[in-house]
Amino acid sequence: MIAPVVDANFLAAHPEAVVADVRWYLDGRDGYAAFEAGHLPGARWVDLETALAAHDQPATEGRHPLPSPQSFAAAMGRLGIGDRTPVVAYDDTGGLTAGRLVTMLRMLGRDAAVLNGGLSVWAADGNEVAYGPADPWEPDTFTAQPWPADRLASADEAAAHAAAGGAVIDARAHERFTGAQALVDPRPGHIPGARNAPWSAVLAPDGRLKTAEALRAHYAALGADAGDTIAYCGSGVSACMNVLAMEHAGLTPPRLYVASWSGWSADADRPAEQGDPFTAASE
Repeated sequence: MIAPVVDANFLAAHPEAVVADVRWYLDGRDGYAAFEAGHLPGARWVDLETALAAHDQPATEGRHPLPSPQSFAAAMGRLGIGDRTPVVAYDDTGGLTAGRLVTMLRMLGRDAAVLNGGLSVWAADGNEVAYGPADPWEPDTFTAQPWPADRLASADEAAAHAAAGGAVIDARAHERFTGAQALVDPRPGHIPGARNAPWSAVLAPDGRLKTAEALRAHYAALGADAGDTIAYCGSGVSACMNVLAMEHAGLTPPRLYVASWSGWSADADRPAEQGDPFTAASE
């Protein structure tokens, strides 16, 4: 399997790779409009809402449940992604949304990686940017596979793991983690015992991922370097940055709690913790 993070040199050496633009915005901006306003040459826009999520699940499954294996396979096939097609995904936030597609593909053993730094770094390095609609492509056949249970965690598993002192890391911004800002969440706060690991903390100032050494130190400080970690966020999207960053650092990728806080907080029987007890205890 290819590395989880690659650069422009990889694309130059692998013209057979499908370049996937996975721009999606929590504030409701139009990802496809952003694509037409500038994208990597040959890229195909991936609609996170329709290709990478289901919308027929109860609220406790969160805002972006995984699609059925059959639906995901059909979406990939329509994008021209076959069983042996390498995929390089990007966005304009360093991997915040592109990481969702890459994590889903890598869970299935497929070759997929995030473009380090995304569109911003690509353009800043002087690479060509294309405009308007995508170039035409041919569909392919992507064989449906079950989502691997060992790469996923349920709400009960996340609760038990955190209660036992295991590392459960929340990729949301600190103000959402503490409950100071509820934003789109049904209730403020976080899973009791979870630790805040904002997705943005894995990026260096230039927008690329931090070095493997820096990432190992980051996760060690969170107690998330011992093997069994569960990652979540608001709806199972930004948590994928922690999944990929940990693998990039040479650590065991965490299990993904896909429903995340949007699913957890939709269940009135599940408790919500506020503040940041882990940080307070570390001071």
